[in-house]
This record gives sequence, structure tokens and C-alpha cells, in this order.
Amino acid sequence: MQILKNFSSKLLRHKYLCQPRLHSLYYSTVKDADKQMDLPLASGYQPKIVEDAYWEREQRHNNLPRTGGERCKRGTYRMLLPPPNVTGNLHLGHALMATVQDVIARQQSQLGYEVDWVPGTDHAGIATQVVVERTVAAAQGKTRQELGRSAFLDEVWRWKAEKGAGIVEDLRKLGCSLNWQREYFTMDKQQAHAVNVAFERLFEEGLIRRRNSLVNWSTSLRSAISDIEVELLDIKEPVEISVPGYKKNILFGRIFDFAYTVVDGETMEDGSPEEIVVSTTRPETILGDVAVAVHPLDPRYSKYRNRDEVKLKHPFRHDTIPLVFDISVDQEFGTGAVKITPAHDKFDFELATRHKLEPRQVFNETGHVVETFPEFKGKPRFEVRDLIVNKLEDMDLLRHVRAHSMQLPVCSRSKDVVEYMILPQWFLKCKEMAKDALSELHSGRLQMFPNNFEAEWERWLQDCRDWCISRQLWWGHQVPAYQITDSKGGSHWVAALDEKAAREKAVKLMGSEDFVLTRDPDVLDTWFSSSLLPFSVAGWPDESYRERYPLDLMQTGHDILFFWVARMMMMGLKLTGQAPFERVLLNGIVCDAQGRKMSKSLGNIVAPQQVVQGASLETLKEGLQQSHDAGIIKSAELRTSTAGMTKMFPNGIQECGTDALRFTLLSHNIKNHFISFDVNACYTNKLFLNKIWQALRFTLGSAQGLGVTLDEFETLKGVNLSLWDRWIIGRLAETLAICSESYNTYNFHLATAALKTFFYQNLCDIYLETTKTAIANRTPDAVIHVGTLTACLSWGLQAMAPFTPFVASELLQHIPLNIELKLTDYRDPKLEDEVNEIVDICQSVRQVKSRNEISKRHKPRLSLFAQNLEAEEVLRRHLPQIRVLTRCTDVDLELLDENSKISKKLNFFSTAGPLCSFGLRISDEVTVPKEKLTAMQQANHKKLKKLVTELQRYRMRLDNEAFQMLADKTIKKHFENKVKELEAEISSLTEMAASS
Repeated sequence: MQILKNFSSKLLRHKYLCQPRLHSLYYSTVKDADKQMDLPLASGYQPKIVEDAYWEREQRHNNLPRTGGERCKRGTYRMLLPPPNVTGNLHLGHALMATVQDVIARQQSQLGYEVDWVPGTDHAGIATQVVVERTVAAAQGKTRQELGRSAFLDEVWRWKAEKGAGIVEDLRKLGCSLNWQREYFTMDKQQAHAVNVAFERLFEEGLIRRRNSLVNWSTSLRSAISDIEVELLDIKEPVEISVPGYKKNILFGRIFDFAYTVVDGETMEDGSPEEIVVSTTRPETILGDVAVAVHPLDPRYSKYRNRDEVKLKHPFRHDTIPLVFDISVDQEFGTGAVKITPAHDKFDFELATRHKLEPRQVFNETGHVVETFPEFKGKPRFEVRDLIVNKLEDMDLLRHVRAHSMQLPVCSRSKDVVEYMILPQWFLKCKEMAKDALSELHSGRLQMFPNNFEAEWERWLQDCRDWCISRQLWWGHQVPAYQITDSKGGSHWVAALDEKAAREKAVKLMGSEDFVLTRDPDVLDTWFSSSLLPFSVAGWPDESYRERYPLDLMQTGHDILFFWVARMMMMGLKLTGQAPFERVLLNGIVCDAQGRKMSKSLGNIVAPQQVVQGASLETLKEGLQQSHDAGIIKSAELRTSTAGMTKMFPNGIQECGTDALRFTLLSHNIKNHFISFDVNACYTNKLFLNKIWQALRFTLGSAQGLGVTLDEFETLKGVNLSLWDRWIIGRLAETLAICSESYNTYNFHLATAALKTFFYQNLCDIYLETTKTAIANRTPDAVIHVGTLTACLSWGLQAMAPFTPFVASELLQHIPLNIELKLTDYRDPKLEDEVNEIVDICQSVRQVKSRNEISKRHKPRLSLFAQNLEAEEVLRRHLPQIRVLTRCTDVDLELLDENSKISKKLNFFSTAGPLCSFGLRISDEVTVPKEKLTAMQQANHKKLKKLVTELQRYRMRLDNEAFQMLADKTIKKHFENKVKELEAEISSLTEMAASS
């Protein structure tokens, strides 16, 4: 057993893994290693059994006293999991982010850092309130107003407890190595205190003020909503859309032309008064028009430029409105003249502000016409639309109605059509804070991956406007602001942490106690509390927060770059004086296999646990039905979701396991704008993991057959390795180098691709197959092969562990973890090229066998014809491996020369690159059909044409004068060698075809 004694010395480690290369999940592995090493491995990979065993080991590990172990002392690596909303279960987008961060956390832990990865959930004000309102309506038949604020909030807290627990359970099942001791909820005591302190400080500094301004308003929610909750629905032609609060669908996609009569204007040739025709998609807002605007250079209206003031008669009010000139007017829209309704339109509000025009409100907070217009008061806005149009027609002012493409703003939560309203709201001034956030990027202190989002960062922050931070909801952080109303009706505001502090501030401000103090019932925008998270979860405003601040990395979806990431940067700089992070990693949006966004209307929403555990079609349908019964989705959504789900998964979803889900998610370039997730690919990766499982079973069985155990292999130093042993270790070295680099650049898909290539192709399909004969015959090389397999599995599985922690932990129970191996010694480019050529030859032979349905019963014999002496020498070194990999009964080798009479003894022949041609002879007992021979000739003819075309392309490049002048010697040499190789292969194929 001299070979085993050589597995015993120490040597340098590859930079990829840090001494002792063990993540926390391996503590239990090490503890159980003595018990597990000799236990048999199950016959196949079964995800649930493997995952249950993992959690059992984790439980045992958690019950053991912590000794610290031999860890690198590199400090702490901090991350914050973007908190999932407590509106439902974890979706694939959450799973992607959680997996990305868990891979980073595990890799950093392997490198010796103490990872502090903080979990939490977000109260998600609007989203949660909407879904709970629906469930209350479905279960109790009551609105939140009928239920009352206190009782409704009790319902929300019950919902949060259930859904929050489900989210935590889903994250745990994903294997996320989060620091659960620091788990938070955005409305817990600590977060609430931080929110109140932040508001008070910003208020005292004059950055938060209450004022009337235009906001996105949902009439069904009766609340302002953020821009991220406004979806722009593209309408190409007239279409009826369901709007909350209306029994009938509302028609959108039309534009209306109507006339404003010019006061004291000229009389037209037909005797009609002078008029200006305007175009609008919203005739119901005519009631609030305060002007008509045209472009100052529009020739159609140039005659009005010289008049002192042009007045237009309002059709529904006893007053006039002015004609104004503004360069922002689009001359191509409609007639070039637009109505200005600043109380209900963003563009109009800005134009009116410039021209000092007073807004006139048309609708109240529920979307009904205000009392100012008696003829229409109390009527819903879209019913008023038809009344207004009919009235304009009666007044002979309606000129035209036609189809018109448009973008309709819709509330993503309530599906209500957004109404822009001027209302008193709390606003945070962001201009100066945005400049500070921009400077972090300009100075190089902030790095963004991928860096193309730096332009988006610039665009948002350079045009950063005041942030409306108040919401008219019941669920959320109540605004810590108190209104002081004096005896004369005067009003003032103070911000304070509680009513006692507010009253003290009010007395100081008013000079007496003669006032009424009332707390604002509104709540703060969810993004306000979320913007504080990097430091609020660390304990801010207590100074101890600095021990856990800032983060090392902020990773999240690119769709909330401004709404969350930029605001965290602004608030962090403002309230702590330090950036909350220096690196931002942005991932794309997870779509289905066809690249479609996941939505209820398509029925393509898949939950992570449905992929992990598998789900029958009936189970998928039952889940949708339960959501409908709970009031979460509507009847129409149930029908479309069910149809879409049936089409996508007619046979349900096969069980894939957590590791396959994680590996599949990270097999995509997460930096792409969209990430197409295919459940079938996930199942394929489950089979890939089983392939590794079987490789270890083979290794364990081989060791047992040789009378050794895997824990006897400590090092490969001093061991006389074969060419193929050295080759596979070289493949391992390259794979680990790619993994190392991919972690640094966050190109995880390159690591998963490299690992899959190494395990699937290099190790299992090629190297392992070449060892079987030696191991079966117990040759002197057998133990070396087993040692090599063990080293490859040990190192490879530890590289896989961040991606697939469950199966890696299970398999590493059976393998020594610290096999000493100086990988750089085995990188041999010449050997790699040589083996690659041999593998290509074997692949060519197997393709011919497959194409001609040649199986083992045909007893195929392979003949190789080397192109030259050098090729013959190379081929002879690898004949045993060629026989195994081509699955032929025997292999002959001879030098191809002009006297060769090869075709007569062959049934099939072809070429295999520059080294050789080959032929296959099958048993005389089997007759080869003529059609097979004809097919072979056609295939060779097709191959010959392809080779000739490729040769012409290379020759053209070599003959190109510019190429000869600009290309370096290495490239020229490559092209020259390629030409020679192609010429040799063409010559060989031609001769073989001619002599057949």
C-alpha cells in the first residue's frame, strides 16, 4: 500500500478556498463524518430525504456548544435581505434574490468572514391593506370602513402573523443561512422608533413639509400612491376595461375634439363665431379647465400672438379662460391646442404653475364630481364623461370623436384608474440629498453591477423631485406629526415621538395651552421605513448601530433602483453621515420560459415550493381556487390563471428539489434585464445532481472493492499520476479558477456552467469511464484513480456547496474534506489540447455509431488511421481510453499512407479532425442494409462540403493583405496550422470516399 502512504503531505492551497474551507453548514458535517464515512450511500438522489437529513444535522449542530473552530479572522461581511412583503408567499423573484445572497454569504463564509445576513419582512402598506380588505369582504361581507379601523388592523396583524411565518419558512427551506437572531419586521418596535426619529429630525431641519400638491390618487383606496404602484396600460384601440366601483366596463382609447368659442372673436364666413378646437382623451375634466395652451411657434395660432389677451368661453361655467402660449405643448397632438386642467393632470399642473393659473378641482377623493358643479355633482367621473360629451353635442361644440392610442395609468394594487389630485400631503425635499447620492457614484465610492445602471442612477437623481411620503391608509407607520389648532382656527404642525412631546413643543410654539392637538391619521409611505433599513436594523438611532453599519453589499432587483436603493443612499448619508453600502448588485426580473412576465392573467406564476416539492395539475388548480375563495384573486383572474396554468403544466410540475431550483436560478446571468425560468431545466438539473451522486457511489464501491476507505486519501503529492489523472485534475483547477472569478464579478452563471461541464462531461462521462477497467481488474493504477476521483469530488462538491448546500452537505459526509492538492501544478495546456482532441475523436466515432444504430450486439471494431507519425504517437498513448469512450470491442491503429487499402475491410468510415480518419467494422453475423451505406456516403459528402467551405474561409483570411499586415505572429500561425489540418482531413476523406 505504498501508494496510500504517498497521500499524506501538506502543500499550498488554491486561492479559491480558505483554510479550513468549511462553511458553518459543514460543522455538523465534520461532527458526523466518522459516523457517515462508512455508511452506504442511497441508490439515488432523493431531494426530500437529503434535505430532511440536512436539517437534522443542522439541528444537532445548533445544540452543540460553539467552540469557534479554526476559522480565518477576516472580519464581518454584512448584507440585508430585501424584505418580502407580507402579502403572500415567497415568489420566484424573492427566491432568486435570496439564492444570490445565500451563495455570496456561503462563499464569504468559506473565505473566513463572519457573515451577518439580516432577514426581515415588510408591512407593505397598500399591498397588504388591499389583500386583507379582499379577504375580509370575502369572509365577512364587510368593507374596512364597516369593520372599523381598530378591528380591521386586528385582521391585518393576524394576516401578517400567518403570511410572515410562511415567508420565513420558505426562506429556511431554500437553505438561506440568514442571521435569524436579527430578524425584523418593518413595523416592530425598533423600526417604528427609527421611523419616528427620522421623521422628526427631517421635519426639524425643514426637509419635511405639508403642502397641497398633485399626487397619484386611487379613488378606490382613497389614498395617494407612489409612482411604482402606477402601471401604464398601453391602449392601441378602443377597448372596454373593468374599473372598480362601476357595474359596466368603461370604454377607453378615444380622443374627443370640441370647440372653445373665442370671446369677442371674429365671425366666420358661415356666420359661426370664431373658435379654437382642442383635443382631449378626458372630456370629464373639462369642468376644471383653467386655460387652453398652444405652442408659440404654431402657425395655426400665430394671429393670437398680437392680441392683448385672448379669452375663451367656458361651456359649463359662467366665466372665461385664457389662451396661453407655452413651448412644452406638443404641436403634433390633436389640433395643437390643449385644454389645461391642473387639478387632474401632471403636465397641466406644471404648465399652470408657470403661468400662475389657479387649479379648479373637479372630483373629490372618491372620484365623484364636487359640489361646485351642481349639474353634475355627486356623479362618478366616468359616468360624467358620457354626460359631458352628450352635452357638448347638444351645444354644437363637439367636433369629432375617433380612436386614439394612449397610456392609461392604473393602480397596480386596486386596478383603479389613477386620478391625479391636488391634496394636502407630506413631502420630503430630496434635491440636496440626491446630489450627495450622486457624488458617491461620481467619486467612485459607489460601485454598481452591472454598471449600465449608473446612467439610470444619474437620470433619476439629477431630476429628483420632492417625495410624497404620506398615505391615507390604516395599515402602516402613523405619521408622527400633530396639528395645533388655536381658538381662532389657525393651524400649525409639530413632529414628535409621542403626544406628550408634541404637546410640550406646541406650548412652546404657541406660548399657551389654548389649542387643540390632533395627530395626523395618515401613515407613511412604505418606502420611507424601508429606506432606513441598513441602519435602523443595526439599532439606529442608538449609537451602537455603528458596530453593524454599513453593509458590504446591497443586492436587489433593478426595478426598485430608485424607489429603494437610491432612497437608502440618500437617507443613509443624511441621517448617519455615511453611505449605507459601497456595492450594489442588481438582478433582473424573473419571467417564464417564454420570457413573459409572471402574472395572474397568464396563469404562469409558479411558487418556489411548487418546483421544489412538485405539484399535480389538480393541486395547482386548487391553490388558485383557494386564492379566489379568500378574495385574493377575482373570478376573471381565476379563469385566466387556470387556463394558463393548464396550458403550461398539463402534467403538473415534477419534484425538482431545492438544490436544483437554486442551481437553475443561478444558471442564468442574473444581470440580464429579464431572466427566463424554465421548470424543465430545473428537472434536468435534478438529474445532473443525481449524476454526481452516482459518481460518488461508484467511487465508494470502487474503494471498498480495493480494500481501502476514502478517508485514507490525504494528498496526491508524490503519486505517479497517469495522463488522464493529470488531465482531470487540470480540469478541476480550471473549474475552481472560474468559480473564484465568477464570485468576484457576480457572474454566477459562469460558475454553474463550469461546474456542470466539469462534473457532467469531464468527470462522469469521460474520466470516470476510463477508470472502470483498471478498477475492475485491480491494476496498480486502480487506487490512484480512486484517489483522483475522491479529490475531484471533494474539491468539486465544496465549490458546488454555495449553490447546492443540501446535496453537497450530504455527499461530503462520505468524503475527506481536506485533501491536499496544489492545483496549479496540474494545469498543462498541451495535455488539455491533446485530451480534447482524443475526446473529439471519440465523439465523432459515437456519432457515426448512433447515426447508423450500431450497438453493443454488433461487436463494433474501430480502426484508426493516423495522418502522420506524430499523430500516430499521440493516438497510441490513448488507445485504452479510446476503446472505452467509443464503446468498441477493440481498436486498431495504423499510419495512413498512399498504399493503405482501408475501405474494403470497413463497413463505415469518416474523419475525426486533423489527427486521424477512422473506420468501423461490425460483426460478420450482422448484415448492413444498403440504405445505411448510402446514408453514410451522404453524410461524408455533406461533411466534405463543410470542410471545403471552412478551408476557403481560412485561406481567404490568410490571403488578405490587411490581415497579413495587422495580425500578430500567433494568430497567423494558428490560421496556417488550421489550413494544414483542414487540407489533411479533406484529403483523407476524399481518398476514403474514392476507394469505397
